[in-house]
Amino acid sequence: MSTDQDVHVVQVPEYFYEIDILYLSHMIADMLGRLTSHNDLIPLTPSTLTRFHSRIPPNITLTDYLRRIIKFTSLEKSCLLIILIYIDRVCERHPQFTISSLTVHRFLITAVTVSSKALSDSYCTNTFYAKIGGITTQELNALELEFLGLIDWHLAATGVMLQQYYANLVDQHPRYKRIIVNPPPLAAQKPSRKRRRRSTLSAISDLDALVTPTANDRLLDQANATHLSPPSPPQQQQNALAASSDDDDDDDDNDNDDNDDDEGDSDEEEARRIRAHFDQLTAQEHINYVA
Repeated sequence: MSTDQDVHVVQVPEYFYEIDILYLSHMIADMLGRLTSHNDLIPLTPSTLTRFHSRIPPNITLTDYLRRIIKFTSLEKSCLLIILIYIDRVCERHPQFTISSLTVHRFLITAVTVSSKALSDSYCTNTFYAKIGGITTQELNALELEFLGLIDWHLAATGVMLQQYYANLVDQHPRYKRIIVNPPPLAAQKPSRKRRRRSTLSAISDLDALVTPTANDRLLDQANATHLSPPSPPQQQQNALAASSDDDDDDDDNDNDDNDDDEGDSDEEEARRIRAHFDQLTAQEHINYVA
């Protein structure tokens, strides 16, 4: 009988650009696996079919598929991590679009193609990406155009946003834990007078996005809840979860009120610390992880 102590916990760096990309790909593949398992319960109708749907699930695991892409394309960590942001953006604009076992592989190779062009100084040709992904060049060209329309060409992300997704990804995985090094006090950090790159930091006007749950949080929580509970029809399951949530909220309101202030202060302090860290990195002459 296995226990929590039997699970080997891997310690990973605090910031996404320092992690081994194989660890990052394992966490992303595991999260996508739980997400697809949940979405496969949703009935497929002609109105929900997209160009990303295949007739049958490809005969390759998500872990092996991502490792194949990383091996042959020298994919950067930011290009891999931003796929989670792309999923949230597409699903937010098109609620009927789902990442399932029929769509996830085509979505991944298309997202890698697009993110490499958006974030990297050097990238492969569509013919090469198509060969790695197991599809034709013509099909990848059509998928890329479809993808850009779904996401409305919103391909960029700040280092702060990528860090937030990375932290959430690690926190949701039981086998990984971030090593957080105590930083110097924020007051002791002198602001840099060098000009910031507008494409990286000035796009964020405040830190609200860092202290509020994101769509990625909801996807991970939903996938975890489904993974730990017996399968049920999607609509009934959502209604049951909503009903139980309402009952629990009434009972736990008094208990949670005392903790809300502490958690809010902690989140704000974490947000300020992350922002200060990326401010310091932006002041450097070379940053190899930001587009």
